[in-house]
Amino acid sequence: METVPYIFNQIVSQNGSRVALRTKELGLWQNITWSRYHEKARQVGCALVSLGLGKGDAACIIGDNSIEWVMADMGIQCVGGVSVGVYATNAWQQVEYVINHSDAKFLFAENEEQLDKWLKFRNKAPGLKKVIVWDTKGLRYFDDPMVMTFDALLDLGEKIALENPSLFKEKQDQVREDDLSVLIYTSGTTGPPKGAMLTHKNVMWTAKAVAEANPVYNSDEVLSFLPLCHIFERLFTVFIHIRFGYIVNFVEKPDTVMQNMIEISPTIGYAVPRIWEKYYSSIMIKMADATWLKRMVFNRALKIGERRADLLMDLKPVPVSLKILNFLAWFLVFRKLKERLGFDRIRVAYSGAAPISKEVLRFFQSISMDLFEGYGQTEATGVTTSPVQGRVKFGTVGRALKGVDLKIAPDGEILVKSPGTFKGYFKSEDATRESFTDGWLCTGDVGEIDGQGFLKITDRKKDIIVTAGGKNITPQYIENKLKASIYINDAVVIGDRRKYLTCLVMIDEDNIVKFAQDNKIQFSTYKDLTQSQDVISLIDREVKAVNQTLAKVENIRKFTILPKRLYEEDGEVTPTMKIKRKFVNEAFKDIIEAMYSA
Repeated sequence: METVPYIFNQIVSQNGSRVALRTKELGLWQNITWSRYHEKARQVGCALVSLGLGKGDAACIIGDNSIEWVMADMGIQCVGGVSVGVYATNAWQQVEYVINHSDAKFLFAENEEQLDKWLKFRNKAPGLKKVIVWDTKGLRYFDDPMVMTFDALLDLGEKIALENPSLFKEKQDQVREDDLSVLIYTSGTTGPPKGAMLTHKNVMWTAKAVAEANPVYNSDEVLSFLPLCHIFERLFTVFIHIRFGYIVNFVEKPDTVMQNMIEISPTIGYAVPRIWEKYYSSIMIKMADATWLKRMVFNRALKIGERRADLLMDLKPVPVSLKILNFLAWFLVFRKLKERLGFDRIRVAYSGAAPISKEVLRFFQSISMDLFEGYGQTEATGVTTSPVQGRVKFGTVGRALKGVDLKIAPDGEILVKSPGTFKGYFKSEDATRESFTDGWLCTGDVGEIDGQGFLKITDRKKDIIVTAGGKNITPQYIENKLKASIYINDAVVIGDRRKYLTCLVMIDEDNIVKFAQDNKIQFSTYKDLTQSQDVISLIDREVKAVNQTLAKVENIRKFTILPKRLYEEDGEVTPTMKIKRKFVNEAFKDIIEAMYSA
């Protein structure tokens, strides 16, 4: 029986005394064994059942990644409940939507900040039975009959378990493979979030399939820092974790990722493209400031690494002489660089959730780090294709996982069928029907499969630009080239039904600030930077460099640097930092029109 509780019980029985989770308290890393993890999940599950959680009932969790988050998650699923993660950065209106749409009976909230969100709509969420808070700092004198602490919930769960020792096991045994495991709410790039229904079979099959592509061992370690309500992080922190028994380390807080990475040096790395791009740009900026000798040595080593990477990622053999040179480059340069970053133990690293530029992937491959770009969507439990170590091909996202069927529709859309394909959208039969064609999941992405079975993503189906001259343009390809610049954080290419292409550019603030300081450019605010003629000229050079690599019809004729940062709170980007193209086009329509009227 491939259910979450069954697999969880198996790993606990085999690894009870081994470390499962680590969290940092008072500057020291604390270990939580598998037995303790199971004990806390049992207490959570028993307490929830006693408070009225039935099979198939939903419970929401909102907060940053932590041991309490996953203990609540596991407790909910083990007693037949449906776990629903909510982004910690969501505004209270978004939290209200998810709680009410999912018919949640319980809400786990991290702290006073998250509790305050519930207080704003408490009278509009009548289905909630209890709100459980795990960090009570600032709540010493807070008293509300609807609210209890996480510790009080654990105490209640222990009391219930003592009174009915078989309760937890009975509830676990009632869970079936086709029962809902989690509701994953999409980030809403095209409208209100939809709840993707993933079953126990979906999540546990995918956990196994991912590891069949690139082996996972119980000696591995990962660093948990992406939002846990996103399927990408949930796979590695929860589902693959309970199948293979490695150690999950939780970051102290979102802004200590780089420091914690150095402390832990995980063996499996994974992040969204924005993280890898930040690492890349910071390395390049630091090297620009290094001494002449260090720059020379680094650049020569990088050229060796690039030659090797180009051969490897074109599936060509690497000559022995180049292997020797690359070993010397690694030993003298890249080994120390990776140690300083906390990448020295990484065996395999993944980039997912959004496209990443070829240049960034090439850089990490060049410094002897196996960074892969995988592909998938929430509706297919996160992963559809993945490169295999030693079989990585530039411009592709790997081949289908074992057990996944792929095909390209007549209009170029990628269609998927696998045991990981979701059950549908919660409370939305129409949207569910629209997601399938003859039993195949419609991904909304356009791509092609080459003769070796490698999948290449060309764009989102809805984002393809058709110019006034009738030319089809894939903006994602151009945007990725622009984002390879260390001075460009993001870009949105415009041009549908227009005579030529333009672009909205979001600058990389850290690197542009350094550029301004190095060149004695005066500025006081972010807006000052974006309007500086020197900065505009810098971005113009970057855009022209990209244009030289593109067909004439794909050239960016004009661009505008956006005068403000983009924020999730303003609805401009998703929690995984993907730009909401439709929203941005509308919010900055005057700027866009100015590029076509001038």
